[in-house]
Amino acid sequence: MELIVQPTDGAKPLLETIEKAQKSIDVMIFRFDLKSMEKELVAARERGVVVRALIAHESSQGDKRLRQLELRMLEKGILVARTGDAFVRYHGKLMIVDREELHVYGFNFTTLDLKSRSFGIVTRDRKAVTEAVRLFEADTLRQEYDPQEEGTFVVSPENAREILATFIKRARKQLLIYDPKVTDLQMIRLINQRIKAGLDVRILGKVSKRGDNMRVQKLPGLRLHVRAMVRDGDTAFVGSQSLRAMELDARREVGLIVKEPKTVKRLLETFEADWAKTDLRAKEAKEAKKEEKLKEEVIAEAVAR
Repeated sequence: MELIVQPTDGAKPLLETIEKAQKSIDVMIFRFDLKSMEKELVAARERGVVVRALIAHESSQGDKRLRQLELRMLEKGILVARTGDAFVRYHGKLMIVDREELHVYGFNFTTLDLKSRSFGIVTRDRKAVTEAVRLFEADTLRQEYDPQEEGTFVVSPENAREILATFIKRARKQLLIYDPKVTDLQMIRLINQRIKAGLDVRILGKVSKRGDNMRVQKLPGLRLHVRAMVRDGDTAFVGSQSLRAMELDARREVGLIVKEPKTVKRLLETFEADWAKTDLRAKEAKEAKKEEKLKEEVIAEAVAR
């Protein structure tokens, strides 16, 4: 298992994966502007790899760019399908290579997202790969997807609410969360229960007003574009679904629960480093305010003379 950390790792892990593919590449796309990745996908197709792209039927930026991408890929012999309209949005981001390796990303295939704080999980776990293939086939054929693997492959709207609620409930010491906006009432209630139980709960991102009592900080210096949680230092979640009702119940989102020690450790260390920056920023702001107050007192004293 491998953890991709953005912006540190950039496009390199994606390009190397595509370059090594021998038989097939299945990629689910919501947004895409990485010319280097498009070039590698075309090169893979030209050397005989079967490349299939499942492109969202629309994004918040409209479908013009996605349509242009579809036409370019079709011209190069890449098999392209568009998602249906069963959900409000198809927001998942994943890639399956040779039906042996699964990549689940919090980031889109865009220059902006690779410059943002985000994560990706690479796994060869047989059950997870099999489920990802089943999901890709179902969405390509616009058929219903019925999860078979329990507990680790997280798919909205089919099982995400149940799995992520259980993830939070099972926290015993610590719960660290990256999330652009936590608003779901059930999830906020569960997080508050963990806080009342005395856990170390910290959130980098935003929370609705119902979470005013939570320790929440904005990620300093970086755009945040991932949904991730680390529980008790030994279990983590990385995916595309925020703790928001829309992303849990009405959109296609994909995530993974992982326990591999090195992966969880790197996630934990990254969170703690990001959180430390918020403490430093708060300290600097306090010092600046103190210095400004001192200047005002000096000026006031001089005027009084």
